[in-house]
Amino acid sequence: MTEIDAKIDALVPAWLTLPDIAEMLDVEVTRVRQLVKEGQLIAVRRGENRALHVPAAFIDGDKVVKGLTGTLTLLRDDGFTDEEMLEWLFTPDPTLPGTPAQALSENRGTEVKRRAQALAV
Repeated sequence: MTEIDAKIDALVPAWLTLPDIAEMLDVEVTRVRQLVKEGQLIAVRRGENRALHVPAAFIDGDKVVKGLTGTLTLLRDDGFTDEEMLEWLFTPDPTLPGTPAQALSENRGTEVKRRAQALAV
């Protein structure tokens, strides 16, 4: 859980608070905090009250976007910080096309993971 700079904040089109996510997933807020602690979601402090927020693109209806957890693990293993992961996930990649976060939400996780693995080389 980190604070983010304006550049990364601007890259992410929409954010959700932990209580919003808990409601969407139909779980307690403590479960959402656990997902963050386990590395299945990235939460950052932002806004006036420095509340924890997660990119809305990480949630698909009532579940975490398929392939996100594995992608985050790959990026962490490559030495990425939370900020660097957000920047990578939300920066357009013309070879995808779109952003890696978009590709994950469109069930194109294999391509995203392939690119994440290539970063380690």
